[in-house]
Amino acid sequence: MGNVFGRKSSPSRVTEQDKAILQLKQQRDKLKQYQKRITLQLEKERLLAKQLLKDGSKEKALLLLKKKRYQDQLLDKTENQISNLERMVQDIEFMQIEMKVIEGLKVGNYCLESMHQIMSIEDVERILDETQESIEYQRQIDEILAGALTQEDNDAVLAELEAITQGEDVALPEVPSESIPEVPEAAKAEPERREAKNKPDREMLAA
Repeated sequence: MGNVFGRKSSPSRVTEQDKAILQLKQQRDKLKQYQKRITLQLEKERLLAKQLLKDGSKEKALLLLKKKRYQDQLLDKTENQISNLERMVQDIEFMQIEMKVIEGLKVGNYCLESMHQIMSIEDVERILDETQESIEYQRQIDEILAGALTQEDNDAVLAELEAITQGEDVALPEVPSESIPEVPEAAKAEPERREAKNKPDREMLAA
């Protein structure tokens, strides 16, 4: 029915390690249930053996205690098996974490190698040299400007900077409102008459 709409089932993200951990936990839980059941049964048999001794059935009580002793040994083995299963689960889970860490290191190493191919040591040294040269050039400019300006000029610059920072208008020189006087026609014609007067003299010298 799902294929009718063209949907593909997403690949399962459950790994073999996840399946192994699940199986181990299931076995551990079954052993714990068995352990709990045996513990209750041993408590009942102990009370029953005590009652048999009161009733004078010493042989039955002794036989029941031997059975209880055997079940105690099984209970100890069950506890060891549970411990082994839990230890194995922890080892697998820790191994999964280590695999993720190694995978992350592998990706990081690949990224670093790619970045090293893009920018070599020579490129880094060149950029550092250019940066140092720019800093030195700017320092020289600052020194020249500092030597060319007087203390009064520096105070004026700082005052202008403060005014700009505070959003105030800086006072600029006023533009003259009067119109520029025109040049008289006679003054304009004077260079032309002078050029015409000197032209014959140059021609005679040239001849």
